[in-house]
Amino acid sequence: MARYPEPGRVKTRLARSLGDAAACDLYRAFLLDLAARLRTSRRQVIWLVHPPDRDLREVLGPEASCRPQRGNDLGARMHQAFVELTAAGYERVIIIGADMPHLRDEWLDEADAALDVADAALGPVRDGGYYLIAMRAPHDLFTGVPMGTPTVLATTLARAETAALRMHLLPQSFDVDEVADLRRLREEMTRPGVPPMPHTRAVLSRFSLISSRQGRS
Repeated sequence: MARYPEPGRVKTRLARSLGDAAACDLYRAFLLDLAARLRTSRRQVIWLVHPPDRDLREVLGPEASCRPQRGNDLGARMHQAFVELTAAGYERVIIIGADMPHLRDEWLDEADAALDVADAALGPVRDGGYYLIAMRAPHDLFTGVPMGTPTVLATTLARAETAALRMHLLPQSFDVDEVADLRRLREEMTRPGVPPMPHTRAVLSRFSLISSRQGRS
């Protein structure tokens, strides 16, 4: 799921420190790095775009497969994505956010394999949300869940327990929302097994606020 990269409309929390244009440049870099990696994936990749009237192919290239996000809020749009894609014949759907360029291929593989026995898989993030959700059927784990709050993961798991769904949790990670996350991202780039992020690395190099000296302060 991705937003069209427009200054003032993406990464708004980061924009308070970086400015609208720089935050938008970073988000665009995330999209380009994810697209480059996923282009060679054995899975079919579909970009679910918000706002629904914008064409993300202007950013990713004409070969990108795009669909509009539909719904009044994020939870509704995620549920509708599962409804539409399973109705279109996809037996397994893995939804990820676009603000995590360090997403590891093995986490996608783990989510896929987990659905052999589980009804859903979730990838937790440190702030109480999740970076990935995968399901074989469009179970409604979203309606009424306060997205963007520290209780998203816990509420979603409680909803799944009430529905007697078998859940699988992936390794915990982080998404990039705050300046502190940029420092984590820069550290993550040095770890073995992390995918290449050339566009993200190029934009990060412009930000003195995440220099090695400041990162140790």
